[in-house]
Amino acid sequence: MFTGIVEELGEVVAIEELGDSCRVTLRGPLVTQNAEHGDSIAVNGVCLTVVDTVDGEFTADVMAETLHASSLGALNPGSRVNLERPMALGARLGGHLVQGHVDGTGTVLERTLGEHWEIVRISLPKALARYVVVKGSITVDGISLTVVSVAPNYFTVSLIPTTLSSVTLGFKQPGDPVNLEVDILAKYVEQLLRDRMETAL
Repeated sequence: MFTGIVEELGEVVAIEELGDSCRVTLRGPLVTQNAEHGDSIAVNGVCLTVVDTVDGEFTADVMAETLHASSLGALNPGSRVNLERPMALGARLGGHLVQGHVDGTGTVLERTLGEHWEIVRISLPKALARYVVVKGSITVDGISLTVVSVAPNYFTVSLIPTTLSSVTLGFKQPGDPVNLEVDILAKYVEQLLRDRMETAL
């Protein structure tokens, strides 16, 4: 479980194609400090399992399903990525509960500059729209953000200077893909209500 508070802006070092999967090597001195084989690290919001670590870098295997369901397949050596270690039990929950299980991908549509912030408009897959609400939480490339506005096919978020300078969304441009994870609480509530209605029938 993660919080969506990015710890480090890392970088893709190498990608080894393995047919229906790939092995990616990433640089992240902070998140690899105590990382061991089998640990989890979120990469742009995707929970990956550490295969090996050495000198501030770690490798992880990415299966075909993950490449298909997320934007990780668009990464190249040199790509910058958001990195976060799992939340420690008893630690402060600075963002919201994030699983690292991407629900879909969106595309940066527009960036609007303000005096001290920036509004970013991102496309929203139809299947996810019902889970996104104004002032609710959404994870974009592993970043816990508050939704500013919602339309049937897009939503907007507002980024402060600190966020702009420390995560990938600060430099992504219109047309760039992003990973989306909606609030897990919304999905649980929907399932519970569906089960109750089916039982009532």
